[in-house]
Amino acid sequence: MSYVIAAPSTVTLPVEGETATFPVRRIYCVGRNYADHAREMGHDPDREPPFFFQKPTDAIVLSGATLPFPVGTKDLHHEIELVVAIGTGGKNISVDNALMHVYGYGVGLDMTRRDLQGEAKKMGRPWEMGKGFDQSAPCTALKTVAKVGHPAAGAIWLKVNGEVKQKGDLNQHIWNTQETISYLSHLVELFPGDIIMMGTPAGVGPCVPGDTLLGHVDGFDDLTVTYAK
Repeated sequence: MSYVIAAPSTVTLPVEGETATFPVRRIYCVGRNYADHAREMGHDPDREPPFFFQKPTDAIVLSGATLPFPVGTKDLHHEIELVVAIGTGGKNISVDNALMHVYGYGVGLDMTRRDLQGEAKKMGRPWEMGKGFDQSAPCTALKTVAKVGHPAAGAIWLKVNGEVKQKGDLNQHIWNTQETISYLSHLVELFPGDIIMMGTPAGVGPCVPGDTLLGHVDGFDDLTVTYAK
């Protein structure tokens, strides 16, 4: 196969204990999957059907990076999340079988240009540019299901410059991992390499140049990124 321009490189995530890496196909994000976060964003936390948005695959950057501060925003927000990596695809997946499709898990940040998102919401426009910008999806290496199981409970938190800003527990997901996979697979066919970012607890807030973010989920290596001054 030949191309008229250079083909983009495959985006991958490292896998703990493996030399081979996990190729990322699509990034799906679950919106408002913690009741306390739904409230802080001005929404009813009742268990309504989940909704999803996407980030471009090449928004991924690896933990430990120093990043340029994103352009076009004066209100960059952090959102710490559990990452689910799909190893076996499918559509119309049942809740009972959903976890069989998971390869592993990691920790991610759904970085958000909140001012752009808010302006788009007010104008009734898509808010893709508030979410799907360059380097907006920092992630750790993955841990396989064989090593970490299927985490359904455990602390999740984020510190900015050593101060805790977000704090919650995975058991506070409105839609758990298997329910989320099943619901999404009834909207789109899932494929190996897809990842799902599972939503963030309350406490989302601004970052400025020079800030260091440290994200944690029990059982995983911490995620850290710094925004250059």
